[in-house]
Amino acid sequence: MTNKWDHRFIELANHIAQWSKDPSTKVGCVIVGEDREIRSTGFNGFPRGIDDDEERLNNRDLKYPLICHAEENAIMHAARIGVSLKGSTAYVTWPPCSRCARSLIQAGISEVIYYDNIEIPERWLDDFNTSTAMFEEAGVAIRKI
Repeated sequence: MTNKWDHRFIELANHIAQWSKDPSTKVGCVIVGEDREIRSTGFNGFPRGIDDDEERLNNRDLKYPLICHAEENAIMHAARIGVSLKGSTAYVTWPPCSRCARSLIQAGISEVIYYDNIEIPERWLDDFNTSTAMFEEAGVAIRKI
């Protein structure tokens, strides 16, 4: 069931996604506790102190080894400031990849919510299927809105 809070948080994740400098894909993540408190946010980008110049951002061979996904950034930010994510819900503007699924599961996320109307590039389909299977096996609820 989708409610007004789901829409508010996914729209906030969409707003935060726009902070990414990635020219091809902008992803945002908002992690919310059980009392609807925002525990952490993240967007895809390079780690602190790593130069995000146009040459790196426009070259996938240079970009992919350096980029942190939005979910990873939200989890690492929470760890950096000492906030537990156990039992929280992650609102993400893109279906999590298997790398992020591992991190979300390990961080104790209980539910992942993302947009249903995203057109997924074929190169990512197998990986997203893997992450969905991982969430199901680990007991993490998935909801598309």
